[in-house]
Amino acid sequence: MKALVYTHPLEVTYRDEPDPQLAAGEVVLRIDAVGICGSDMHAYHGHDPRRNPPLILGHELAGTVIAGPFVGKRFTANPLITCGHCEYCVQGRNNLCANRTMVGMTRPGAFAERMSIPASSLVEIPPAMDARTAALTEPAATALHALNLSMRAMQRPLGEAKLLVIGGGAIGMLVALLARHYGCADIRVAETNALRRASVAKHAGVHAFDPLADKAVADNTMDLVVDAVGAKATRNAAFAAVKPGGVIMHVGLQDWASEIDMRKLTLAEITLLGTYTYSTADLRATVAALQAGAFGDLAWVEERPLAEGARAFRDLHEGRSAAAKIVLRP
Repeated sequence: MKALVYTHPLEVTYRDEPDPQLAAGEVVLRIDAVGICGSDMHAYHGHDPRRNPPLILGHELAGTVIAGPFVGKRFTANPLITCGHCEYCVQGRNNLCANRTMVGMTRPGAFAERMSIPASSLVEIPPAMDARTAALTEPAATALHALNLSMRAMQRPLGEAKLLVIGGGAIGMLVALLARHYGCADIRVAETNALRRASVAKHAGVHAFDPLADKAVADNTMDLVVDAVGAKATRNAAFAAVKPGGVIMHVGLQDWASEIDMRKLTLAEITLLGTYTYSTADLRATVAALQAGAFGDLAWVEERPLAEGARAFRDLHEGRSAAAKIVLRP
């Protein structure tokens, strides 16, 4: 089969790879669509020690079963392969499973014509849902999980809040879209890339600004700040913007560690939350939300052939694409 393989930092190669073998309890999927995630880009940059070349990346997928149970049915999937019996799995918080492995990290991913995955990871999609939309389930579930956790910590409803989203990539875009659906009217998105900034403003209908040139958010004014970048500078910006008693939701992981303003965290009673991916329940809820149009028409998503995946990675690396999400079609 053909696959897009991460071979060296800043290099992915479209080449022949062995077909996946059907194992007990698993299925083989024909991949119909797969999105490029920020974590795939992190690996591409050589910044993820968990993803070592040569490796087929890709975990934002939609596909059709061609071997194993459910042949002919269409699914997206939870790319986290979990044990099913630890305390977190039995609580329904399987994203925290200490024994988890992951598609596109510890086993070959979905940047390929075919991929194997445990049948227990499958999440059914409606018959009429197109593959591009279904492939957005994974990143959209990350946004849904983050916002739902944030709302539990907030003192007032999201509809009354001022929201700052830092980063206009896929997660930032999806957070803004879902927050609008949840009733938040005052949403601002900080994004340094001019192409993405214009796309966020157009498709999410929010105020998008360049934080390097525009002080569009005064200090101590935002009820909720979602950091979808996770760099030292964005963490500092989040702490500056959040108001006393507010909530910071930390999603991005660009920088693994940096100092934060512990004095403000303490004296202003800031709630700082971290989030990791989603549960299987979140994925199922996200499929329903996508089907209901909660994330809009997804016109901002760009499709390209898998064979042109190397160019897509380069365009994202060099900031040449306005699309917050590029979906590849084998």
